[in-house]
Amino acid sequence: MLTGIGCDLIEIKRIEHACKKEAFLSRVYTEEERRQAGGRPSVLAGTFAVKEAVAKVFGTGFREFSPHDVEVLRDQLGKPFVHLHGRAESLAKERGICRIEVSISDTKEYAMAVAAGEGETV
Repeated sequence: MLTGIGCDLIEIKRIEHACKKEAFLSRVYTEEERRQAGGRPSVLAGTFAVKEAVAKVFGTGFREFSPHDVEVLRDQLGKPFVHLHGRAESLAKERGICRIEVSISDTKEYAMAVAAGEGETV
């Protein structure tokens, strides 16, 4: 059962500029996210967009957890998936969200993501 949806659109240049600051990188991205991105602004922007979309699935924004609590990784074929940590993981359990599916797309200027939360009961 669908428990929530979210989407986000971000300018890649905006993330590229923000990522010049180590404080932003360490506050927003996990070490594995940074490793997988390899410094590519479009990948970092897509990851950020997923984090925002997931926050919208919960309907809270980042009021109750941090972007670092939503880890966005890619499998060997490049398909993105989400691991929740800390308060985001707890919130998912409280709301009956057992899985979050995500998708990312980008152009030269923008990255966008959509997230859908799934639960077992109404």
